[in-house]
Amino acid sequence: MSYLMKIREKSPLVYNIMNEVGSNFIANGLIAVGASPSISNMPEEAEEMASKADAVVLNLGTLSKDRAKAMMLAGRAANEAGVPVLLDPIAIGATNFRTSVIDDILSNVELTAICANAGEIAVLGGALKKTTSPDSSLEENDPSIAEKVARKYETVVIATGQTDVVTDGNRTSLCKNGDAMLQNITTSGCLLTSIISAFVSIAGERIYEASIEAVTGYGIAAELAMKKADGPGSFIPALLDQLYFLNEETVATHQRLEQ
Repeated sequence: MSYLMKIREKSPLVYNIMNEVGSNFIANGLIAVGASPSISNMPEEAEEMASKADAVVLNLGTLSKDRAKAMMLAGRAANEAGVPVLLDPIAIGATNFRTSVIDDILSNVELTAICANAGEIAVLGGALKKTTSPDSSLEENDPSIAEKVARKYETVVIATGQTDVVTDGNRTSLCKNGDAMLQNITTSGCLLTSIISAFVSIAGERIYEASIEAVTGYGIAAELAMKKADGPGSFIPALLDQLYFLNEETVATHQRLEQ
């Protein structure tokens, strides 16, 4: 049974601390793949929600002091409960406050995976000084940078770009599915991080393998959605539809992977 089918069988609860820009889109995307979304940015309930979830996503989008506090509380509570934690270090390096919050999380929370665009991963790997926005990226997604970050933080790293890189520092896969239209809608990367968390939540020790299936499946859904869309406005509902209809056979037929 594929990881996707396991998600639809178990409907894992994914707790997101995230930006309000994409919360509705992310919730609907998680429902489309079969997961159950939970979104709350309140420090007062972060520990309780994290300890009861099947996965926790720390999304650094629209950051605030309260949100930063909630992320730290949720991350530590999830670690204590054995719940996987995924970090999306959006626009790392753009401001001192944002960077210090991300550094604090990296130093104090055990991460199951880090998912970010190639530019953000390059900042974490010391190959780039800063990113200026969530859309900052690099023309070339260098696998060696992602591998360096994975080894440094002892986690799985997903670096997105024209070709997506998935690595645990020792093994690396290049996922070549996807469509450029994803760059023309907001929080498409945020949705990918949350979807990866759903896959990771039911994967046990096979985090690397589950992340590959998540990234590949998401890219395939984008390709199929673009066949039905005229532009970004029609692409969003088409993407949700294709995530809903995605199945094991479609992934196996359309996946383009290079190890």
